[in-house]
Amino acid sequence: MFEDRSKPRTEIKDLGEFGLIDFLTGDIELVQKSSEYGIGDDAAVINPEGKKVLVSTDLLMEGIHFDLAYVPLKHLGYKAAIVNFSDMAAMNALPTQITVSIGLSNRFSLEAIEEFYVGLKLACKAYNVDIVGGDTTSSKAGLAISITVIGLVEQEDIVYRNGAKEGDLICVSGDLGAAYAGLLILEREKSVFTANPDMQPELDGADYVLERQLKPEARVDIVKILKDSSIKPNAMMDVSDGLASEIKHICKQSKLGANLYEDKLPIDQKTWDAARAFNMDPTMFALNGGEDYELLFTLPQSEFEKLKDIPEISIIGYTTDAGSGINLITKNNVSTPIEAQGWDGLSDKLNDENTTDQ
Repeated sequence: MFEDRSKPRTEIKDLGEFGLIDFLTGDIELVQKSSEYGIGDDAAVINPEGKKVLVSTDLLMEGIHFDLAYVPLKHLGYKAAIVNFSDMAAMNALPTQITVSIGLSNRFSLEAIEEFYVGLKLACKAYNVDIVGGDTTSSKAGLAISITVIGLVEQEDIVYRNGAKEGDLICVSGDLGAAYAGLLILEREKSVFTANPDMQPELDGADYVLERQLKPEARVDIVKILKDSSIKPNAMMDVSDGLASEIKHICKQSKLGANLYEDKLPIDQKTWDAARAFNMDPTMFALNGGEDYELLFTLPQSEFEKLKDIPEISIIGYTTDAGSGINLITKNNVSTPIEAQGWDGLSDKLNDENTTDQ
């Protein structure tokens, strides 16, 4: 369950909206110099100090984006912040402020929402991000979370999806597919528990993939590494909907094709083991799993010498002319078209019409 029934329960209606806001935000201290005024008035005041302001919003709905049967509210709060921070990293920027709005039903006590905010504040503290506003309202359809993130960046540092050039190296940070492996394990254990509540979950050896699903991190460290290495990507985005979907976005925006090499895809051994346990292809996890929040980007081949010794980054292919399409070069050296099968925000499942032949 999402709430410990053994603890005292405080009804949110006993506080009212403003009492709830005061309770949840009373201990917030601003750390960003650009945050001139935060919570407490009709709007926050942010001083960009001559930089460009980037803004992005994510909406998370219970039953669509998360399942409280196995997602602790503390982890949910952390992840809700991280997915927004990742959007800033995808533009080669650092997040500086967020606003947080939540809709909640009377299923949730004050203690439950406090847990959500504990996770949210932990993420903000870890990434030096200020909570500067938001809203609360009642909901008849479970928990809804809307977070708007603000980032500041110099004009010359902004990276878009549409800047890739033919012949660019295609690179990705970290490893892929682990979050999807974690999701499958959680869904499996939920099904077992539903059938027999006396059964204990089998999670031994799954710590890494579970953490990648429940407590992901935004790769702002890669933004800093690239800057310190004097590397600016031509195009970049984060891997939230699956590698296949994201490379399709970059290619469409940049009017290019791409070749990805199966044997170059970074897949952790624990992800590989989980895929095999489900009798599934690890490559599918990497291509279509999503929620990895790694950074996918392209670079001129002239940057190879700077890039080759950065352990956090893998070169997985190169861009081609648009007429060549988007292809996976398999381990058997066979070229097969990649069709994006990633997450569709207006569906409750992966796009069935898009499949990847292996």
